[in-house]
Amino acid sequence: MDHNKLALPVGTTLDRFIMRKQEDFPYATGELSQLLRDIALAAKIVNREINRSGLIDIAGAYGSQNVQGEDQQKLDVIANIRFIRALRNGGEVCTIISEEDDDMIQTGNNQGKYVVAIDPLDGSSNIDVNVSIGTIFSIYRRVSPTGREGTSADCLQPGTHQVAAGYVIYGSSTMLVYTTGNGVNGFTYEPSLGEFFLSHPDIQTPATGAIYSINEGASESFSPGVAAFVKHCKDSSFSARYIGSLVADFHRNLLKGGIYIYPATAKNKQGKLRLMYECNPLAFIVEQAGGRSSDGYRRTLEIEPTQCHERCPVFIGSKELVEQAEAFIAQEAATAPVEEVA
Repeated sequence: MDHNKLALPVGTTLDRFIMRKQEDFPYATGELSQLLRDIALAAKIVNREINRSGLIDIAGAYGSQNVQGEDQQKLDVIANIRFIRALRNGGEVCTIISEEDDDMIQTGNNQGKYVVAIDPLDGSSNIDVNVSIGTIFSIYRRVSPTGREGTSADCLQPGTHQVAAGYVIYGSSTMLVYTTGNGVNGFTYEPSLGEFFLSHPDIQTPATGAIYSINEGASESFSPGVAAFVKHCKDSSFSARYIGSLVADFHRNLLKGGIYIYPATAKNKQGKLRLMYECNPLAFIVEQAGGRSSDGYRRTLEIEPTQCHERCPVFIGSKELVEQAEAFIAQEAATAPVEEVA
């Protein structure tokens, strides 16, 4: 036996990676680093609950709806509790926006310098059928003075003001992917050691790809521009891949190249995905990886939010594919008949 194999390094842990990156910023005080560690801790706990959900009756519907009018699953509620508790106990966050709560959540940490927008458990309709689900989060520096509760101005900042964003995907392995505006790195969870290890350093998404991800069940209500782009994908022999779990679809396309689309439809005229804790964090990540995100007309990160649970259409993924989609939509707008004013 080659004895060298017995002592192979296991890799760089998330904690060590965060500590090293903190050293790159001479004025860093450690609060953001601690906040990322708090999120990672909650992710480990949620991962444990997901892995045993079929054994202790925590799968299935909870019996209520969230602010979006969606049926809450038991694990939605559990994940929401775990992340809010971790963020509150960590002390770095003054205010939280969660998909599962109607209003801003004040943590009581009025000295906290950060605001977090979070979807604690994305894709929860897939829980009962054992399909990958995830957590999405976005971190902003508060703009109001410390010493008091966070305000709506702290929460409703455009995506360009994010200081960090990330997601956790709970699948065949559990991964945490995040950015602080200096590239994107992915960490895989090693359950026997209870640690996240750097497995995907400096992720760069391909400039183009051959995957399109869209719910074609709603194709009858696509705008002509979106329908034309989808037809272009088919004519180009692209592969259609749509899981129905945003994190899973986004993660695959980030690594392999492709485009994820959730456009405005007759049922969801403003789109379905939420700007603050779905579109903005993933847009920050994809741009840091060399990709692009827009609502079909403008850069996602430049949209000025007006509500905590605001929705918007999204075209996100490989830069060239998103630009092609925007071109089809622009062509539709250019050829649309001009309505006469009476």
